[in-house]
Amino acid sequence: MAEAVEDQETMYKLIISQLRYDALDLIASSLAKCVGLEDLALAPSSRLLEVLKLGLQEEKAGKEPEQRKLPGLTPTIQPEATGLETNIKTGLDLEYEKEGYGTSPPVAQYETHYVTAHKGPVTSAAFTPDGRLCATGSVDTSIKIIDISRMLAKAAQSQAERQAERDADDGGGMKNHPVVRTMYDHDLAVNVIAFHPTTSVLVSGGEDRKVNLFDYTKSTVKKAYKCIGEVESVRDISIHPSGDFLLVATDHPTVRLYDLTTLQCYVSANPEDQHTASLTSVRYCPAANLYVTASKDGSWKLWDGVSNRCVQTYRNAHDGAEIHSVRFTKNSKFVLTSGRDSTAKLWELSTGRAINTYGGAVIHNNNHAPAIFNYTEDYVMFPDEKNMAIGCWDSRTAEKLSSLSSGHNNAIRHLVHSTCAPAFLSCSEDYRARFWYCRDS
Repeated sequence: MAEAVEDQETMYKLIISQLRYDALDLIASSLAKCVGLEDLALAPSSRLLEVLKLGLQEEKAGKEPEQRKLPGLTPTIQPEATGLETNIKTGLDLEYEKEGYGTSPPVAQYETHYVTAHKGPVTSAAFTPDGRLCATGSVDTSIKIIDISRMLAKAAQSQAERQAERDADDGGGMKNHPVVRTMYDHDLAVNVIAFHPTTSVLVSGGEDRKVNLFDYTKSTVKKAYKCIGEVESVRDISIHPSGDFLLVATDHPTVRLYDLTTLQCYVSANPEDQHTASLTSVRYCPAANLYVTASKDGSWKLWDGVSNRCVQTYRNAHDGAEIHSVRFTKNSKFVLTSGRDSTAKLWELSTGRAINTYGGAVIHNNNHAPAIFNYTEDYVMFPDEKNMAIGCWDSRTAEKLSSLSSGHNNAIRHLVHSTCAPAFLSCSEDYRARFWYCRDS
């Protein structure tokens, strides 16, 4: 079974590379996203055409095609370039499960490799799709862009090597510092940040009712180049996979869709589509044909990503408790929600029912930390304030596994996992963000 999965992955790599060779980049990118290979920089190649010609020649000759082991395509960007080892998986699928699932590391095996500090509680974090950079946002209104390979390099240094580097660096030890940018253009706390999927842009939203767009390639520019004024404090954002549109969830019940080129705002024409209380979370699915919203009214909604209309409302999803977060699985068959009732639930869209409940953690009423998947969707992660830990569950069986001591001395406000490697960020009220990584994956 494992060999069949490997062969299927190789086949998709060949198809994507052939499409790029034929200058069909848009189709290639769409296919890569659908099959979970968007993080591999596959070079244009005509290898698929060559293999097809060989197969057709043997078929015409009346022979069975020779069994060959097709070589995997080497990505132009090696995993070593990011400092992270990657492991491509198709994610959670309870309808068709492969043998050998659950091979990625559980949360208890992660270790802190770097800690960055803000001047206030750290409220948000994000990874770039390629896993090279991450960012943190804080109540102190600042946003830090952090180089992941530098964090890992710092963690691997001995004390003597660190001192030697500081002594040799005339810039006061900043030459190879993991924090490569710090940006300021919010007047109040930063509540959410997200990296644009196709350009070097970071989008943020805050208590000041602003959505800011930053170009983080310009080292001397600390201000946003574009700003959207909102009606209420911004709680969550989600960028369309094409990068052309932005969903915004605020303390208002109405979800808003923006065209990022014109900044034109769109809302559903039917008022009954909307929630009845403040929004807390919003997410596009990977194909962007659907998106989900969550609210303090205790419901979450499924929306048509094309018509911008609500197609299903799940009321009292957490026994009437406020819902903090909603997340799609990579195949868009399931939705993971978390609520003030200290549980996370896995919902099957085809049946509309909750098929798993992940309980046993404790969060306080003022904490809106989300439940998240790890990068292979083998595990669900959720803060446990009672034990100052990060809880871990088997996503398929809902079995509670060993927790990870967070190292924070105050509540965790946010969790985010890399989509391509065993790495995640935890953000806390203790003014710290911790970068966690598992080298033995």
